[in-house]
Amino acid sequence: MKITSYNNSEKKDNPHGVTVHKLYDTEHAQVMHMQLKPGEALKKHSTPVDVFFYVLEGEGIVEIGDEQQTITKDMLVDSPAKIPHRLMNESDSLFRFLVVKVPRQTEQTKMM
Repeated sequence: MKITSYNNSEKKDNPHGVTVHKLYDTEHAQVMHMQLKPGEALKKHSTPVDVFFYVLEGEGIVEIGDEQQTITKDMLVDSPAKIPHRLMNESDSLFRFLVVKVPRQTEQTKMM
């Protein structure tokens, strides 16, 4: 059994300049814990695999393709492969969420 704690997980550099911790990374799947401080946002990008986001804390805005929606704690959002997407925190509090990629991507993420 392997148990990973956020506090002991590897911090990952990323092109968005936000806090990302790698919680799970195998050839089959990848799980990242991300947090956006008030005013922070991910740059619009697309991934070669399907992704889903699960909100742990706070409120944010998710943009997938031409759609935008406010999301809050305990919501799951499906983001299909190769569709540009981004998440933004326009609130006054921390926005924390999981990013799950299944299968683990082998190609680069495409920044817009």
